[in-house]
Amino acid sequence: KQAGHGHFCLNRFPNTCSALVCESPAAMLSKAEKELIAAIWARLTPVADDIGSEALLRMFTTVPGTKTYFSHLNISPRSPHMLSHGKKIVLAIGEGAQDISQLADRMAPLQTLHAYQLRINPTYFKLFSHCVLVTLACYMGEEFTPVAHAAMDKYLSAFGAVLAEKYR
Repeated sequence: KQAGHGHFCLNRFPNTCSALVCESPAAMLSKAEKELIAAIWARLTPVADDIGSEALLRMFTTVPGTKTYFSHLNISPRSPHMLSHGKKIVLAIGEGAQDISQLADRMAPLQTLHAYQLRINPTYFKLFSHCVLVTLACYMGEEFTPVAHAAMDKYLSAFGAVLAEKYR
């Protein structure tokens, strides 16, 4: 859980956080994992609209309640709205991957947007992360190794926790 003070808290009781149970998102990942994550997202930039729209479609299909946040958009497969919003999401995730040690600072505007303006249920960040993982596995095939999967899962968990930080 995000403890609200720049740490990714592994403790179930964030107010009792100590250095033994908390770490920043950057500390959770090895140097090799950070490089792998950055390389994957750099590779996905040219197809950000495809990856993002497919992940969104997976989320809408598996968790229909998430559609309510997009009622003003055409959310049919490959619609311009889906492609555009999917691209925004993937580019934001990729931006965070460029320097994971600055993830909370880089995502501060998105924290505020999602918490106070859009009022997205923060549990959906975790669900969307799973949809992204499945989409990456489909897109990357054999290149989405267990090491890549584990690194990306850690990163997306940290990304979702950072986005949800303003809800506390």
